[in-house]
Amino acid sequence: MTDDIAARLRAFISETYLYARPDVKLTGSTSLLAAGIIDSLGVMELVGFVEQTWGLVVSPEDITEANFGSVDAIASYISARRAGAS
Repeated sequence: MTDDIAARLRAFISETYLYARPDVKLTGSTSLLAAGIIDSLGVMELVGFVEQTWGLVVSPEDITEANFGSVDAIASYISARRAGAS
C-alpha cells in the first residue's frame, strides 16, 4: 500500500513542481525542501493534496520534516494515519 501512495505522491510532485525541471531526480528519500523542490507554500499545497486525496485531517503539529520531508516520509505518515483510523 505504501508503494501505491508513494507513486501517487511522486506523480503529484512531478506534475506540480517539477514540470519545468527535468534535471531533478525525485527519489523516495529526496529531501523536498533541501533540494529546492518545494518551499513553505509548497508544503501547504502538499498537505492539502494529502488531506483531499486520502481524506485525512493533518494537524499543524504533524507538519514536520519527519512527516513531510520526502516522498517516503509522507507515504509512511499517510499509511500510519490510515492504519490508525481503521
